[in-house]
Amino acid sequence: MLYYLFDWIDRIYNPPGFGVVRFLTFRAAAAAITALLIAFWLGPKIIRALRNHQIGEAAKLEAPKTHLTKAGTPTMGGLIVLASIIVPTILWGNIGNVYVLLILFVTVTLGAVGFMDDYLKVVKKKPKGLIGRYKIVGQVFVGIVVGGIIYFFPHWIDPDLWLLHTSTTVPFVKSLELNVGLLYIPMVIFIIVATSNAVNLTDGLDGLAIGTVAIVALTLGVICYISGHAVLSGYLTIPFLRGNGELVVFCAAMAGAALGFLWFNAYPAQVFMGDTGSLALGGAIGALCVIIKKELLLPTLGGIFLAETLSVIIQRLYFKYTKRKYGEGRRVFRMAPLHHHFELIGWPEPKIVTRFYIAAILLMILSLATFKVR
Repeated sequence: MLYYLFDWIDRIYNPPGFGVVRFLTFRAAAAAITALLIAFWLGPKIIRALRNHQIGEAAKLEAPKTHLTKAGTPTMGGLIVLASIIVPTILWGNIGNVYVLLILFVTVTLGAVGFMDDYLKVVKKKPKGLIGRYKIVGQVFVGIVVGGIIYFFPHWIDPDLWLLHTSTTVPFVKSLELNVGLLYIPMVIFIIVATSNAVNLTDGLDGLAIGTVAIVALTLGVICYISGHAVLSGYLTIPFLRGNGELVVFCAAMAGAALGFLWFNAYPAQVFMGDTGSLALGGAIGALCVIIKKELLLPTLGGIFLAETLSVIIQRLYFKYTKRKYGEGRRVFRMAPLHHHFELIGWPEPKIVTRFYIAAILLMILSLATFKVR
C-alpha cells in the first residue's frame, strides 16, 4: 500500500526522496525493518494473551525427558511470524504482481492449516490435532493451485514464461534447464508438502527452525533479486523472470519476521511458533524455489531441513526392517529427528542450535556459489 501511495505522490507532486520507493533494495530493507518492529511490538502482546488463555505446549513424551520442563510454554506464536510477514509485504510490495499474490496465498493458506492443527491440540485438547490426512489435503491443495497456475496460465505471470514454465535450473551446469513436462504439477505438490513438513520436523529445539528459516530467506532474497534482474541473470546465464524480483520484498519480510520471532524463541523460549508458523514457513520456502525455478537447489539450500527429514525416514525404515528380520526393532539414531540424537549424546541445546546455524550458513554460501561455479 505504501508502495502505491509513495509512487503516486512521486508522480503527481514529484517531491524529493519519494522516488526511492521504486528501488527494490529500499523496499526490501523497509519490509525487513517493518517486520522486525511488528514482531517486537506484537510478540509480548500475543505471548501475554496466550498465557492468559492457558494456550501452552503439552508435554511431548516422544522427546527427550529434558523437554518435559517446556510443557506449558505458550504455543501458536506463529501468529507473530505470519503478521510480521504479511503486513510488510502488503505495505511495501507490489501486490498486483502475481508472484507476490501466489506466495501470499501459500503462506496464508498453510498458516490457516497449521492454526487449525494447533487450535485442536491446545484449545480443544485433542492430542493428535488435525488428522494427518486432512493436513496433507491442505498442503496438496496449495501445491495444485501453485502448480496449476504456473502450468496452465503462465501468461498471467509473464508473457514470456511459457517458454520455461515447466523447466527448472540445474545447479552447477551452465545454460541447462530440465523440462519435467507433465510431471510439473506433481513435482510442485511434492516440494510444497515436503518442505512444509520438513520445517515442522525441524521445529523441535528453541530457535532452531526459525533461525534456519531466516538464513534460507536471506539466500532466497538474493536469488530472487538476481532472477528478476535482466543484467545479472544474463551475466550468470540463468533464466530472467520478469517481475520475479518483487519477491525480494517478501523474502526480506520473512527474514525480518524470523529474526524478530527469534528474540522470543531463543533458548529458553518464551513462545513456540507451533504448526501455525512452521507449516506456513516451510511451504513458503518450497513455493519460492518453485516460482524462481530453483527446485533442484532445495537439497543444498534446505540441507538442514533435509537432514532432519531423512533422519526420521531412515529411523522408521530401519526399525521396521530389523523388527521384521530379528524380531526386535533397532535404531540408527538414538532418537529422531536428528537434533534429538545430538541431545541424547550430551550436546547442550544452545550448542546444537548454534552448530546447525553454522551448517546452514555454509549451505547458504554453497547455494549461492552454484550460480558462478558452473
